[in-house]
Amino acid sequence: MNPKAIRYRSFWLFLLFLFAAQANAFSFGKDDQAKCACMPDFTKLVEQNSAAVVNISTTQKIKHPHRLPPGMEMPDIPEDSPFGDLLRRFFGEQGDDEAPEMESQSLGSGFIIDSHGYIVTNNHVVKDAEEIIVRLSDRREFKAKLVGTDSRSDMALLKVDADNLPTVKIGHSSKLKVGEWVMAIGTPFGFDHSVSVGVVSAIGRNLPSENYVPYIQTDVAINPGNSGGPLFNAAGEVVGINSQIYSRTGGFMGLSFAIPIDVAMDVVKQLKAHGKVVRGWLGILIQDVNRELAESFGMDRPEGAVVLKVMPDSPAAKAGLQVGDVVVEYNGKRIHQSSDLPLEVGRTPVGSTVPVTVIREGKRKTLKVTIAELPAEEELAEQAGKSHPNKVKTDRLGLVVEKLSAARRKELGTGKRGVLVRKVGKGPAREAGIRPGDVILMINNKDVTDPAQFHKLVKSLPGGRSVPVLIQRGDAPVFLPLKIPK
Repeated sequence: MNPKAIRYRSFWLFLLFLFAAQANAFSFGKDDQAKCACMPDFTKLVEQNSAAVVNISTTQKIKHPHRLPPGMEMPDIPEDSPFGDLLRRFFGEQGDDEAPEMESQSLGSGFIIDSHGYIVTNNHVVKDAEEIIVRLSDRREFKAKLVGTDSRSDMALLKVDADNLPTVKIGHSSKLKVGEWVMAIGTPFGFDHSVSVGVVSAIGRNLPSENYVPYIQTDVAINPGNSGGPLFNAAGEVVGINSQIYSRTGGFMGLSFAIPIDVAMDVVKQLKAHGKVVRGWLGILIQDVNRELAESFGMDRPEGAVVLKVMPDSPAAKAGLQVGDVVVEYNGKRIHQSSDLPLEVGRTPVGSTVPVTVIREGKRKTLKVTIAELPAEEELAEQAGKSHPNKVKTDRLGLVVEKLSAARRKELGTGKRGVLVRKVGKGPAREAGIRPGDVILMINNKDVTDPAQFHKLVKSLPGGRSVPVLIQRGDAPVFLPLKIPK
């Protein structure tokens, strides 16, 4: 082939290559544009919904927040010392019940569900608040009234005196799918109307010590101050209420949890109507079934909830449930794991009679149970005290106490008196200076003999004033003033 023909052919091959490259680039660009068109337009969602998201600030009064531990006293400070007033203000005078209270403030989020001023937030945002202030996006502020709270779902309903307020659109959390885009608007660290986006990581997530909420797990950045704020889907509908995060640092680490809006609106409906939430109650203590337990119960695979204890006079006791039964089906719904059962029981109308299928000695058996109302936490603690006479939790004081052994009583010389303090949680007992390992001998001038009797004494204590508590710490007895909440 002559050189002229070779050059001619090479020229056309080069043009063909350029055409193919441009066509490929054009095709790639069209695909990218199609992909971008499928992404949710968060700017429009923010414009449409941010006005209905509010900032919530609360004020609490704390008495003796830095009180000296029992046994320690303020040192003698010269009258002209520059540190005297500072130390007295910080710690208060020893034994001075009239020492000034200090104010503590907290921030959270919420959203308007009704144009007449109903606002939803978390219970922990407004718990123990002396005053609740709601601030709108247009900078108007209102003092809010607390309509009702539900600690078991961490929900609270507020009401402000206003009309024609912007509202959110309520969606259906039951339609959520893993991988779906979601968006949060709230007040993280006090920064109003901050927006963060992510996807649904899991649905129906059960958290430790949370029995009545099947949480939505997301990777949306949630931080302190976001609590109580709305979680939107790509259609601009509220599908959840941002409530908790999993963190080892106190900040966001990629795991956040929201209360499903279907659960939340049921709570709101009851709080509006009655100021409280009524749930179904079965009256059993349960645990999960692992592979080894399933084999020991003669089951093909691990599933259900095994009954550890049956509360006296409970619906379960009346229906004939027994310790060792494995609940595998409740009201026609399969119980895959133990955490499924409290959710199903809690949403059952009180007074309903439902079938409960158990595996007993390797055989399936169906019982009819008439569901009762879930008692208050203090009543449940008392029920647990009857089932566990050697150990009782008193939520009113934040204490867990247990029976003092005869040998220990003899060693301490307390006679027939005394219960051992096992745990001290947040509450009046901690504020009074009671510690784990203390022995409570008397409360309100009455001898304490055992955990169940102690629980009854605590339940009968008058609210709103201090009562004396005699404890023994080591070899030394000491009286402490215990302020009982109203």
